[in-house]
Amino acid sequence: QVQLVESGGGLVQAGGSLRLSCAASGRTFGSYAMGWFRQAPGKEREFVTAINRSGGNTYYADSVKGRFTISRDTAKNTVYLQMNSLKPEDTAVYYCAAGVNYCSGYGCYSSPAWYDYWGQGTQVTVSS
Repeated sequence: QVQLVESGGGLVQAGGSLRLSCAASGRTFGSYAMGWFRQAPGKEREFVTAINRSGGNTYYADSVKGRFTISRDTAKNTVYLQMNSLKPEDTAVYYCAAGVNYCSGYGCYSSPAWYDYWGQGTQVTVSS
């Protein structure tokens, strides 16, 4: 079992920045990949970014590429999502997720179905 707790959400003006954190516990941190997804009202959950077990490979949705950065800190059992140049369309509940199975690349990392554990979500609101 893996427990995930997100934090860092809030209200920010367009063009601003936020850093989300996802603290993990319950299993060796390096044994699972991590991802961030988001869900806006009335929309499906969508992939934002992911990082593999070692942290050596990262994956991004086109909509956030160049603005968002994912990273993981093994010493703190935490994954981060640094969000810069925020836009109103980034407004959503952001969820972190952990996946323990093998994944060959973007196809599985970007699929919610691949992940085994989910956090409760944190709200990000970007005002125009």
